[in-house]
Amino acid sequence: MTRRLAQVAKKVGVSEATVSRVLNGKPGVSDTTRQAVLSALDVLGYERPTQLRGERARLVGLVLPELQNPIFPAFAEVIGGALAQSGLTPVLCTQTKGGVSEADYVDLLLQQQVSGVVFAGGLYAQADAPHEHYRRLADRNIPVVLVNAAIEHLGFPGVSCDDAVAVEQAWRHLVSLGHERIGLVLGPADHVPSARKLAAARALGDLPDERVARAIFSLEGGQAATNRLLDRGVTGIICASDPLALGAVRAARRKGLGVPSRISVVGYDDSAFMNCTEPPLTTVRQPIEAMGRAAVELLNAQIGGSSVPNEELLFEPELVVRGSTAQAPRP
Repeated sequence: MTRRLAQVAKKVGVSEATVSRVLNGKPGVSDTTRQAVLSALDVLGYERPTQLRGERARLVGLVLPELQNPIFPAFAEVIGGALAQSGLTPVLCTQTKGGVSEADYVDLLLQQQVSGVVFAGGLYAQADAPHEHYRRLADRNIPVVLVNAAIEHLGFPGVSCDDAVAVEQAWRHLVSLGHERIGLVLGPADHVPSARKLAAARALGDLPDERVARAIFSLEGGQAATNRLLDRGVTGIICASDPLALGAVRAARRKGLGVPSRISVVGYDDSAFMNCTEPPLTTVRQPIEAMGRAAVELLNAQIGGSSVPNEELLFEPELVVRGSTAQAPRP
């Protein structure tokens, strides 16, 4: 019991005495804190006291495209924790290849009468993908927040890392090291964050089409795309995710090119363990904590009936220089 009190108290950010008062039905606790404690019980897998089991938790869908890329579990941890502290219970919906689709999850969440949905990566980030399931949420006035990419016609508020600033930081870093032939490894052509990164790079300097390679978001995709860039003589590579960057490092090594002695690589996200790779990865860090909490604040405002502007909040990234970038090789 003591361990349970301590875990719930830590999750919600209150004292163990407050948790005890909630579990025992005692007065002196605000409705918001009381609901947050009950939600934390659900999230941590503890049964509610018998007298409280009839109170259904307020559910919020948290929809992620995958869990293999460490950035998505990181967002899930921040957003899930912030939801629990707000008295909301996150329902994690993760897509798998050949499994339940994003549209299927939306139907499921509507059946569960969720209070809102947070999408952290998904089909909304692809301009040419089907978006009908988002319209179903809008038609029912379900509060929705999008993380990293917003498509105007969907009409949902969002929080994003500023792709233009991210590319500018990475590009200027490579230029300062003497790199002149810089290439980009991006996602598909209709991927909105990749399109923003490409536009920003082209505004900064010479970037012919031959130095832009498209890939699926995976280590293998990054390796295949980088092989094409290496054949075209690039010495610096900016990638749209950390897994893509790790694929770029592998591609260079398979061709007998040292990283960073011959090829410099910059990732994007600063997801878990990027300081433990060999070499440690230079990357552009997303402010996950600030973005996740802002997403929950926007959702809470909508749930509470407040009017929220249907616009995108842009957060400033941070270049983290490690061992995968160095001075450009001499001709």
